Amino acid sequence: MLVVHVFIHVKQDQVKPFIEATLENARQSLLEPGVARFDVCQQQDDPTRFVLVEAYKTPEAPTAHKETAHYQKWRDTVAEMMEQPRTSIKYSNLHPDDSAF
Repeated sequence: MLVVHVFIHVKQDQVKPFIEATLENARQSLLEPGVARFDVCQQQDDPTRFVLVEAYKTPEAPTAHKETAHYQKWRDTVAEMMEQPRTSIKYSNLHPDDSAF
């Protein structure tokens, strides 16, 4: 399983609309067959910073995710909300065992 952490810093006046758009994207993403998890986390000491934790069941699933209408809508909606471009780091899952998904 591939786990991606996406780091996002949004403009202070865009926090609420960013959360709304991102939660909708997360809900829709969980309906994709290749998505095991899609967590949305907000930093406690700086509410303008977020981490998305995306767990994909196959190496092809991230590409399939980016081709969905809901991802493309999210990407376009939040583009101008960003304080700086988002970044990501890819991880290999160690626990729980991939067979759990």
